[in-house]
Amino acid sequence: MTDTAISVQGLGKNYIIGHKKEGDFRHAIGNKLKNIFKPDASEKEVFWALKDIDFEIKHGEAVGIIGRNGAGKSTLLKILSRITDPSTGRFEINGRVSSLLEVGTGFHAELSGRENIYLNGTILGMKRAEIKQKFDEIVDFSGVEKFLDTPVKHYSSGMKVRLAFSVAAHLEPEILIVDEVLAVGDAEFQKKCLGKMDQVSKNEGRTVLFVSHNLAAVSQLCSRGILLRKGNLVLEEEVNSVIHEYISYNRTQSNTGELINLDLRKGDGRFKVSEIKLLDHKLNPIRIGRTGSELIFEVFFNKKVNPLHGSFRIDFAIDNEQDQRIAWFSSDAVNAELQTDFESIKLKITKFPFGAGTYYLTFYCTVNGQVVDYIHQGYAFTIEEGDFFGTGKIIPKSQTFIYADHIVEI
Repeated sequence: MTDTAISVQGLGKNYIIGHKKEGDFRHAIGNKLKNIFKPDASEKEVFWALKDIDFEIKHGEAVGIIGRNGAGKSTLLKILSRITDPSTGRFEINGRVSSLLEVGTGFHAELSGRENIYLNGTILGMKRAEIKQKFDEIVDFSGVEKFLDTPVKHYSSGMKVRLAFSVAAHLEPEILIVDEVLAVGDAEFQKKCLGKMDQVSKNEGRTVLFVSHNLAAVSQLCSRGILLRKGNLVLEEEVNSVIHEYISYNRTQSNTGELINLDLRKGDGRFKVSEIKLLDHKLNPIRIGRTGSELIFEVFFNKKVNPLHGSFRIDFAIDNEQDQRIAWFSSDAVNAELQTDFESIKLKITKFPFGAGTYYLTFYCTVNGQVVDYIHQGYAFTIEEGDFFGTGKIIPKSQTFIYADHIVEI
């Protein structure tokens, strides 16, 4: 058998995106009537989710694929799992593949957990006797024995992930493909999964392809990394070198004041966040904040927002360089009542508790529960070392994410 598990050559995937032209109701009806007699006049755009991807993975390698949201990671795994076809290029896989891509993928909702184990094994080409031999091990690892004869449609997302990973890892595939769906599971189960993937790669000689925003997990599990950026393969090297390049690039994109990841924007768009400014305690614009200082994020909208037209809520989340969620704020949680029209609002953190590094702000605006504007990690900013404890001593950069504000009595 060849030493190559996966070979990818010139792989590309594009999608056709339609853009409807705006107009009034009469204009829309007119277009509908016209489209009865001729093709849709919507503007078309070709979007390349992947373009000219080349790499090769040997049997027994554990390879991490990293990149920001929209980089093409999940599209690549769907192609390699034969869920979707490439638009250009070719790929070759030598060995039986088991994939865990999205919650519930490969499960039949009406069948029980027990029946889905046998169904998945059959799809992988295993005989009933082989599946039966692994059955107890799968159930024990998943921890869903109590609900084994319950239809999967009644499972929580966490239960589905537990059973799906157990099936994928224990039915002895030569190649295991795992997307970041593991983030749905609890911390204890994620640890079990990482241990199992490490075992099948290092002890059993199987190939693992792993996508995750948890860079620490990627570094721990994988020996080699692939970095994707906007559908292009940027770097393919030793995993820690790839992680360093990913973090370094993200840092250079920060502090421009402009929004990023606009291609991932969601919401009905009745109003939109147009700009975010980082301010100090005197409301002066700054490019870099400091650990322990007061920071204010002023969020500007493209038009006046009238909170009296509905229940307005805005949530903010802060992620670190490893794409870990480390803070969350909500106007709803603090009962912020906005009574008049406004064009900007301010998020104030009186004593920024996080260490030096690059951080990302996600915002989520809703009115009456309807998503109006949302961009995941839509703003990047940098924090430098500062005097968190007010002692005059600058806290050097370390592995610590969060500093605790307390007094030590001697």
